[in-house]
Amino acid sequence: MEKVPMTAAGYAMLNDELKNRTSVERPRIIAAISEARAHGDLSENAEYHAAKEQQSLNEGRIAELEDKLGRAEVIDLTKLSGDTIKFGATVTMIDEDTEEKKRYMIVGDVEADVSKGKISISSPIARALIGKSLGDSVEVTAPGGARSYEIVEVEFI
Repeated sequence: MEKVPMTAAGYAMLNDELKNRTSVERPRIIAAISEARAHGDLSENAEYHAAKEQQSLNEGRIAELEDKLGRAEVIDLTKLSGDTIKFGATVTMIDEDTEEKKRYMIVGDVEADVSKGKISISSPIARALIGKSLGDSVEVTAPGGARSYEIVEVEFI
């Protein structure tokens, strides 16, 4: 069974979603199904079919969350340090062509959000950065084409 690396914040986020889906969404959907059943003929009851579909989607997501939480390998970022880039590192780099500064934190797949500066450890940028150090140049082949970056800061926040 493959472990899923994530930060403590990512684990808490998934756990909160799981609690919400099991204690809030599940009872709400069950009530909607019961109410729709009371309307009579189920074969032509759109409310019933919609509620059953919601139930299916919710139960699928619950199973997915339980699987990810069960395989989670929570990495304590406070114990990480050094100049080498690894999971949990926040990297500041400069595009060697445009001089544009970018800052990314390398996190697990489930908590990646580029708009918040968090990239997945399996992304092309993160894979190119892992193992590199301060001052290194790195070439990233991404869907938008190849880019070269110089690493100007590595920190563990």
